[in-house]
Amino acid sequence: MPYPTGHKLKVREQIIESAAKAFRTNGVRHISLPFIMKGAGLTHGGFYAHFKNKDQLVIEAFHFAISDTIKLLQNVADKKADQPRIQTIIEFYLSSVHRDQTEVGCILPALAGEVSQLSQEVRQAYTDELKRFMEFIADTANIDVSTSYALVSSLVGTIALARAVNDSNFSDQLLLAGKIQAKRILEVESHPN
Repeated sequence: MPYPTGHKLKVREQIIESAAKAFRTNGVRHISLPFIMKGAGLTHGGFYAHFKNKDQLVIEAFHFAISDTIKLLQNVADKKADQPRIQTIIEFYLSSVHRDQTEVGCILPALAGEVSQLSQEVRQAYTDELKRFMEFIADTANIDVSTSYALVSSLVGTIALARAVNDSNFSDQLLLAGKIQAKRILEVESHPN
């Protein structure tokens, strides 16, 4: 009996979601294809019916993860109409919730230290998705792209460090300092000398 229409696409999406979750939590190099396929509820043998290699999956998982993060941040901002959207996004991005829920968090800090050691194609995909995220932040904050570079670098760097340390109080202090600095970046942009 043939599979229903759209079955292959649905399975492919399950694999991409499983990969994005795994990469966000454990990085790319230490995650095997069988692990990803198991996370999607599938056997390893079916992988090559959907992707030519792991790099192709990584590239598609980057795109999915950034789209997912943008959607999450938009939803968070929509819930707090009483403050500027970018302020809400900063507060959430640099929160203990975002820090601790790596499997659904932003993939940029999760892979920042590792991506330079991956293939050129994967590095290009990371670069493209970082630029897309920076453009989203620039549009949301109504700031120029250059300021967005500084703001996103501050956000991603803060989360990466807050996740890396084993001292929860220090991690919380890093998040607070990151919020203060991110807001200063916006203040400088809105009140240039």
